[in-house]
Amino acid sequence: MVTFSHTDDGTSEAAWARSRLAVAPELPLDPAELSGMRFVVLAAHPDDETLGAGGLMASLVALGAEVEVVLCTAGEGSHPESPSTTPEQLASVRLTEFSAALDVLGLADRWTFLGLPDRGLAGHADAIAGAIRDAARRLPGSRDRLALVAPYRADGHGDHDALGAAAAHIANRDGHALLEYPIWFWHWATPRYLERQPWVRFHLDESARRAKKRAMEEHATQVQPLSPLPGDETLLSEAFLKHFARSYEVFAWTPAPGSSGRLHSSRDAEEVFDSVHDGSEDPWNYGKSWYERRKRALTLAALPEESYGRGLEVGCSIGTLTAALAPRCRSLLGVDASGTAVRRAGELLAGTPGARVEQRVLPGSWPGGTYDLVVVSEVGYYLAPAELAQLWDRVEASLEPGGTLLLCHWRHPIEGWELDGDTVHSLARQRFGWRTAGHYQERDFVLEVLVAPGGKPG
Repeated sequence: MVTFSHTDDGTSEAAWARSRLAVAPELPLDPAELSGMRFVVLAAHPDDETLGAGGLMASLVALGAEVEVVLCTAGEGSHPESPSTTPEQLASVRLTEFSAALDVLGLADRWTFLGLPDRGLAGHADAIAGAIRDAARRLPGSRDRLALVAPYRADGHGDHDALGAAAAHIANRDGHALLEYPIWFWHWATPRYLERQPWVRFHLDESARRAKKRAMEEHATQVQPLSPLPGDETLLSEAFLKHFARSYEVFAWTPAPGSSGRLHSSRDAEEVFDSVHDGSEDPWNYGKSWYERRKRALTLAALPEESYGRGLEVGCSIGTLTAALAPRCRSLLGVDASGTAVRRAGELLAGTPGARVEQRVLPGSWPGGTYDLVVVSEVGYYLAPAELAQLWDRVEASLEPGGTLLLCHWRHPIEGWELDGDTVHSLARQRFGWRTAGHYQERDFVLEVLVAPGGKPG
């Protein structure tokens, strides 16, 4: 659990504005799609929904989408040292504020209050699940067009994390899309925490921004002091509120299973990764990030052979690692699902002897020939388990006896995808049973070298 206080200085909005948020892709749902969907918005406390998703809700109402809001607690614990207001009094006031805010957003009488204890949501997953089911039943329309909107499950606040985790479990189990909105994450985290998460932006037009601002003003107990007395200070500072005055809202996006967010077809893969690369010249900061530069150096150092005849890099992106691998290979092919990425990689590698790039969606469009080096770096978890199994089949069939398979993957959860780095490596070891020529693991990534059988005796 992250430890922080609302009185901390926190990360400035200027720092976030300079981060990769500025080039995060848009939510891949157009207005016509949104208008035909149903949404259950979950809030741990009054004001969470407005801070994190107020603009989205106002936009959905304007589009004619069906929306229900579920409020879990009254937020009675927001001022535990107040000398002027009891928790019971605060609960009553905050519920009134919540109702007024939803009126502003166009959702009068479209909400349910569960009455669960503030700072105690971790023990009420069953009640939350039941409330989500009930809210979904009240919404007209098709069951398979439902999205849950919930606090980010790694927000750092116990109630937010618990509610987000419960929503993620239900979305995955029942086949719903999921939008997770950060709140306190913007305060305690830094831009490096944005690495490799599927953040998307939802643009707010002027009408949605005005509605969100007016709705937030209704939460007076949070944006103004309860009284001049110590213990009644304003909870949400002006600096903190700047994170929520953007012209867009940010969500961790998990599409419903079978939607275009997962790689079930070559068209899906191309669209997903083109959207990432279209938003930035270097979407993962390969060139400047110390994490990326250090990991790249370790990757090169882990290769057991000084040189290779024919190399294949799976998921080359913009070609940064490809360029580093090229001097070690007489011939090197980099492949990626994104046409945008392949064009940029081709520009980077222009004039590099023996190196070329091709747009291919693997494992289905596997290149011909054999290789004595195959590199699978930061790509395995973007495949469904069955697709990853197919990838291992292609690797085994094309890797020459004694050839090197190098795997390197981020170890933290990859939100919106079924696998993570540790699972990818575990599945590779189980599938191949090959000799391990090197293994390096730290908090953020795992690097592993496997050697195909049948080569020259070591």
